[in-house]
Amino acid sequence: MRWASIAAGLLSATSLTLTEARSFRHVGKKDPKTSSNHYNYVAHYLATRQVPAPKFANDNTTKFSVNGTGIPDVDFDVGESYSGYLPISDNPNDENELFFWFFPKSENTNTTEKEILLWLNGGPGCSSFEGLIQENGPFIWQYGTYKPVPNPWAWTRLINVVWVEQPIGTGFSRGTVTATSEEDVAAQFLGFWKNFIETFTMQGYKVYIAGESYAGLYVPYIASAMLDANDTTYYDLNGILIYDPVLGNDVVQSSTTVVPFVDYHKDLMTFNDTYSAYIHGLHDSCGFAAYNDQYLTYPPPGPQPSNYTDSVSDECQDLWNSVLDEAFSVNPCFDVYQVATTCPLLWDVLGFPGSLFYIPEGSGPVYFDRADVKRAIHADESTAWAACANGDVFVNGTDTSDPSTWRVLPHVIDATQNVIIGHGSLDMILLPNGTLLSIQNMTWGGALGFQSPPTEPFFVPFHHLSTAAEINAESDPLALSTMAAAGVLGSTHTERGLTYVGVNLAGHMIPQYAPSAAFRHLEVLLGRVDGLSSTQPFTIDSSYPQPAADTLGNATGPATGE
Repeated sequence: MRWASIAAGLLSATSLTLTEARSFRHVGKKDPKTSSNHYNYVAHYLATRQVPAPKFANDNTTKFSVNGTGIPDVDFDVGESYSGYLPISDNPNDENELFFWFFPKSENTNTTEKEILLWLNGGPGCSSFEGLIQENGPFIWQYGTYKPVPNPWAWTRLINVVWVEQPIGTGFSRGTVTATSEEDVAAQFLGFWKNFIETFTMQGYKVYIAGESYAGLYVPYIASAMLDANDTTYYDLNGILIYDPVLGNDVVQSSTTVVPFVDYHKDLMTFNDTYSAYIHGLHDSCGFAAYNDQYLTYPPPGPQPSNYTDSVSDECQDLWNSVLDEAFSVNPCFDVYQVATTCPLLWDVLGFPGSLFYIPEGSGPVYFDRADVKRAIHADESTAWAACANGDVFVNGTDTSDPSTWRVLPHVIDATQNVIIGHGSLDMILLPNGTLLSIQNMTWGGALGFQSPPTEPFFVPFHHLSTAAEINAESDPLALSTMAAAGVLGSTHTERGLTYVGVNLAGHMIPQYAPSAAFRHLEVLLGRVDGLSSTQPFTIDSSYPQPAADTLGNATGPATGE
């Protein structure tokens, strides 16, 4: 692997230095002082990184091997990886196949190698390659940026990771859609997973599963099925992490909590007095205010009504949609996934720079639908790839499963004592207090809901990419594209094996908007760090000084209803 020479080439490119940037003196202010002791973090990361020798090359994996220097538009070596199709059953001729891209752990650290994490995006029918290329993969190509860059927050720095396009009909995965429920999806996935483990000789590996959005169903159901299989050779589940998840009642996760969300973000959704009065009137008359007052409490008073949706009028159920329409009126580039977004729309290599599909003229097809990309990763070139499936991935488009909070998620919590649920404060496609209400209506560990609110500080360690003052843009041009926040970035709480964490300034895709926060979540999931209020440094940046734990103060972010 030619990391040193590649780094030198990358860093020789012309870039904008801090002193050449638009000056604060345009408005009569002094420019911020920069450190005289610049630490070229990304240059150091690339130049000194010791890429391990291939670990999974054998006769069974040769056909899946990806040329790390041959990925289109990626002008650096991403290292060892494997991609392709595997069937969902033990029949090698089964034409129902899931597509995957597997990246082994990229660094030799003092932790066990015998563990693997599975990442799933949601939908249903949205490709996990969204997560790979824009959230937590070894290279990232964020919307509005010129080209892919190395990701210092790649989850592969901590663990082997595989991104899987599932269920059938998602991304490059192919076959006949037969799933009617999450039980079907889980059964098919376990068949694929056994084939994956056998192909890469990973029997006995600890398994972790993470995902976001509709994966609030996928992940708990697959995890529960792994536990029920009672076979640690293939399914040694050790914990799960789900972001901004579909958990419970649709109305609870949307309209019931949307007006408090608007109030919290009133400077981003600048509605006039007439419309504001209208939605607040509905919030009261629909019973939503009373519902929040009664059930978003710690401990909860009891289970929430099982027939709640039937008791809510169509106008009340439609309140979330009404707010969304009005938001687009005052901000035509409104992004329901990250409500702080404003115009102009930025070009996105996947075509979705937010809520709207946007491919500027001349930009070509989306990345994974390009013929050269398909060839590089062994995908069927006749497949028209889309970020989210154009067709149904459930028979008749209907998932008949119960919410995961009813049975499978409590089962996973009780069995593993290692479940993290995170939610971004800027996400409106699913609302933070909707997630908390769903948790407060779930029984696990012998009790209903959290007994105390999430008011402990969520701390992200300070690190060498946390401030512009630490970066010399002239000699480290990549660093400005991978800066990430540090300090107290939200709220958290843990009870009986379940951790909730709210993340400030993050939208629906937390690893995309808050990569350092997501990296910390992963460290905790894997047991590398004691908890989300710990001031232990990052395991990849252990020399950076941290504050004392007793100086953090309280949590920050949206109110939790207490």
